Amino acid sequence: MTKTALVVGASGIVGSATATLLVEQGWTVHGLARRPTEQSGVQPVAADLQDAEATATALRGLAPDAVFVTTWLRQDSEAENIRVNGAMVRNLLDGLRGGEGPRHVALVTGLKHYLGPFEAYGKGSLPQTPFREEQGRLDVENFYYAQEDALFAAAKRDGFTWSVHRPHTVIGLAVGNAMNMGTTLAVYATLCREKGQPFRFPGSAAQWQGLTDMTDAGQLARHLLWAAETEAAHDEAFNVVNGDVFRWQWMWGRIADWFGVEAAPFDGVVRPLEEQMTDDAGLWREIAAREGLAEAELGRLASPWHTDADLGRPIEVVTDMSKSRRLGFTSYQPTDDAFFALFQRLRDGRLIP
Repeated sequence: MTKTALVVGASGIVGSATATLLVEQGWTVHGLARRPTEQSGVQPVAADLQDAEATATALRGLAPDAVFVTTWLRQDSEAENIRVNGAMVRNLLDGLRGGEGPRHVALVTGLKHYLGPFEAYGKGSLPQTPFREEQGRLDVENFYYAQEDALFAAAKRDGFTWSVHRPHTVIGLAVGNAMNMGTTLAVYATLCREKGQPFRFPGSAAQWQGLTDMTDAGQLARHLLWAAETEAAHDEAFNVVNGDVFRWQWMWGRIADWFGVEAAPFDGVVRPLEEQMTDDAGLWREIAAREGLAEAELGRLASPWHTDADLGRPIEVVTDMSKSRRLGFTSYQPTDDAFFALFQRLRDGRLIP
């Protein structure tokens, strides 16, 4: 029998990759977003998860076998992040109670589970790397914990299984996304080439020199599907990364070579992209007009604040995947290939020249 999925946040980096994989695997896929975009094989569901009544109305009649929650809304404070994003998960799961209800719900969070929220990111007493799932919550308020608690309460009430997925920085294609390092770096490299400036690493010495890892959106989608279909993975939390590790001092040159720009030697000075790109919106519009690009608004493509947060961390960040490996998830994705595949998709889609 055909399985039915509800992908929440279907127009985002993770949601679109997950919806694509599920369609390829023969699932019937419903894609929920505030403003759904057209996706091949995906049936759109328009809903604002902040509105409980409207969400319940939009979900009426849906009986998905699996629900994949891949969305969140950034707020001005962590207290507001907790209030809004916790309520969104509750409203979603309450809205699915009217029918048969889901059999499994997967929630995507991230490494802020170990690193802390934006207001205290990478500060204070942090667990030892590589991060492992058995390391407990930090003694700090965090909207990821609020999302988890809403999931756990609904699962206990309604009897479905769950999984929590904690990716590192995600590489994937989406326009208008709040956290998008891959596209941000592509735009930054394009601007450097346009201005004849070297491609300068914006972050900290710890990130330049230390080991790190990342998560391709396709790798995360495969992990979500695996957990939904694997009984041993039910009611568990998992880290999920590509499987390789690298140093930015190596990766930075690889990215520079792809764009044909000079990678400047790192001099130990932090130069945040948010500052470097402050006045580039007008130049990007000029490039877009000249090259016939599909998106002329720099803010719809780049999220320099988020890239600065990741590349400016004062500690090495490496993620352990042993828990998933022991249970049978063996997928692997070289991170440089993930970057290059994204850059080519951006070029093919006329999002960069």
